[in-house]
Amino acid sequence: MADVEAILAPWIEARFPVTAGSETPPDLEKRLPFVRVERIGGSDERFTQRPRVAVDVFTTTADEGRHLSGDIRDALLLLLSGPVGGGVVQSIRCDSGPSAQPWAGDTVRRRGATYTVTLRAT
Repeated sequence: MADVEAILAPWIEARFPVTAGSETPPDLEKRLPFVRVERIGGSDERFTQRPRVAVDVFTTTADEGRHLSGDIRDALLLLLSGPVGGGVVQSIRCDSGPSAQPWAGDTVRRRGATYTVTLRAT
């Protein structure tokens, strides 16, 4: 089966000036902007997966986070399709658009969105 986190994080890194991964690093404040891609549910069938994915954007300002999370949403919906990193992306649906999310501390801003990705292994 294809690993949605291993597909989306490098794809986002290749298109935006960010670091991306499935876990927030302990030195997050030094690695901003950072994008966390994490599977939070969804279904797996015999040949097709429909994982639900949280994409969290961490930045230093609310404006930067709003713009970057919107640009990532647009790219995922409009550009990501076909063979990518060990899988074939058939479709992406935005279930909950980017919105402000709580995060501890005053130096980091977080905006989160959720997507359902339909994919299969290559």
